[in-house]
Amino acid sequence: MTVVSAQAAEGIQNYKPVTDERLANPEPENWLQYRGNYAGWGYSPLDKITPENVKRLVPAWTLSTGVMDGHQSPPTVNNGIMFISTPQAQVLAVDARDGQVLWRYQKDLPPELFQLHPTNRGVGLYGDKVYVATTDACVVALEAKTGKAVWTKCVAKWKDGYYMTLSPLVAKGKIVVGVSGGEFGIRGFITALDSETGAEAWKTYTVAGPEDPGFATWKGDSWKTGGAPIWIQGNYDDKTETAYFGTGNGGPWMPDTRPGDNLYSTSTVALDINTGKIKGHHQYHYNDAWDWDEVSAPLLIDVKKDGKTIPSLVHAGRNGYLWTLERTKEGPINFVDAKPFVYQDVFSGVDPKTGRPTYKEDKVPQTGKKAEFCPSLWGGKDWPPEAYNPKTGLLYVPANDNLCAQIAGVPVKARKPGELYIGVPVEEILSSLHIRKDVDVSKPVNIGQLQAWDMNTGKKVWQHDFMDSATWGPVLTTGSGLVFTGGTSDRKFRAFDGKTGKVVWEMRLNSGVIGVPSSYMVDGVQYVAVQSGWGVDADRMLGGINNALPEDRRVRMAPQGGVVWVFKVMDQEVSAK
Repeated sequence: MTVVSAQAAEGIQNYKPVTDERLANPEPENWLQYRGNYAGWGYSPLDKITPENVKRLVPAWTLSTGVMDGHQSPPTVNNGIMFISTPQAQVLAVDARDGQVLWRYQKDLPPELFQLHPTNRGVGLYGDKVYVATTDACVVALEAKTGKAVWTKCVAKWKDGYYMTLSPLVAKGKIVVGVSGGEFGIRGFITALDSETGAEAWKTYTVAGPEDPGFATWKGDSWKTGGAPIWIQGNYDDKTETAYFGTGNGGPWMPDTRPGDNLYSTSTVALDINTGKIKGHHQYHYNDAWDWDEVSAPLLIDVKKDGKTIPSLVHAGRNGYLWTLERTKEGPINFVDAKPFVYQDVFSGVDPKTGRPTYKEDKVPQTGKKAEFCPSLWGGKDWPPEAYNPKTGLLYVPANDNLCAQIAGVPVKARKPGELYIGVPVEEILSSLHIRKDVDVSKPVNIGQLQAWDMNTGKKVWQHDFMDSATWGPVLTTGSGLVFTGGTSDRKFRAFDGKTGKVVWEMRLNSGVIGVPSSYMVDGVQYVAVQSGWGVDADRMLGGINNALPEDRRVRMAPQGGVVWVFKVMDQEVSAK
């Protein structure tokens, strides 16, 4: 269903088509994809909002989305037209100057669809179309000018447990998406669709089957329900035509149900964009037992080490380690370095040549065997993306420390399509979270953190602590050295000086901010945009933290309700683009 504002429709007629060249070299004033560029930096070169004038940052306009649940997608902007996706398969086209809605599209979802993660993480732009992936496992292509649906392609059956929440990766005329549903016992895959027709160009499974080199890492028929889902858009090296995706954990959760390394779960996979062939991979940890999905795609950054410049893949893992890998022209991924960025008590070591970790056996839960481990199920960093600023040279990581969990598996029954296939009772998952035992909870506890790392030295430069609150805040950084993020249960959206970590601006919004921020410029004015709208795992985790804190320090659940917030500096000097 599409609703078009007749009054506003004329203003979108001059839409500028999005090309491969523009995606590879985006104009500073636009935000054309999930993280702003193919490398996944979350960086805007715009520098009119500065550490000096950011204190005058005020709302330029707001827009209620009319939808509840977790709002996680970035406001995507092409030449003054903003596209916003929300939960419940809704896409809005908005005049980025004043918030006037130009058209609204909402897909009719099956009323019986069970949405474990009712969210959406953004649209893809290509040519004269807008692409959105939906929770009933479909991709919809919309006319950018009108919102009219051009084609719809369902890549899997939602009744079998498949769904999608990611922003599509767009490259070389292909719309590349991956499926979620590991908790339902699916076999994960990534697929590319033709941008004009929706026809399947290729399909690559993230669980190795009998036809794949990694099949020996699965035993029996466990590969058929092996999980390894895709939550997040991949990043892309347009020079080597290689896409890099992060994959989720194997399923069911308990490792004894699927002995072996379980390729390509909890990994980064390097895919040939033309064929979908897996050219290389790195598995961050094997035979996962802790629900440590590694779904965030690694950032493409050049890192200097031992006098050499290494074309790297950098990933702050859910397993609590900060990984530096080497990407190669041919595709294989080499290990460079790994170090913990939060407290982690599962690994006893990491092989210096391969990066393969060694586990402490008493930290590995099994069916019928309970184990305590840190970080918790939600990890040192969950899906919210880090950001890299080429001017400061720093990587900014939204981390969660001092949280642990304790779980044990139960025997799994035969899989039934569309039913949970986890092997851990849901009530135990929700109650497993606790504060690290040697931390004094009578005082405010350092949980959420914004960390800044110099990847050339491997050293942490600064850290800002959020007391008694986790952070679920995706990070944006700009050409002036500012860092923007939300993510905390106090509903604040903040700006930091990227060099020092000092908070230079903050504002409490209507709801918690778990959306990806973006920045753009129209008519010489720079804007920072973000969606508020608390929900999904941020809300579930907050309940666990509250149970672990003294009653007088428990945080009220953040109110829900999606709003697009767009900020500008009051009396900002206007200049040409």
